[in-house]
Amino acid sequence: MPEYEFADVYVPRGISRKETARLLTDHAEYGHWELYRLTLMRDGSRRVRLRRRIIRQVRATW
Repeated sequence: MPEYEFADVYVPRGISRKETARLLTDHAEYGHWELYRLTLMRDGSRRVRLRRRIIRQVRATW
């Protein structure tokens, strides 16, 4: 079963959808994050939860 690392990003209500999309695209492209959950709050702000897979390497014993 894969293990994931999570990151929470808070986007205030003054930020447009276009700017939010660009921010999340940058996280996905450069940090290898994927969107896990986006919650739109009552005040218009967004709480975004991102995740990325943890890849564990086994140490080689020669």
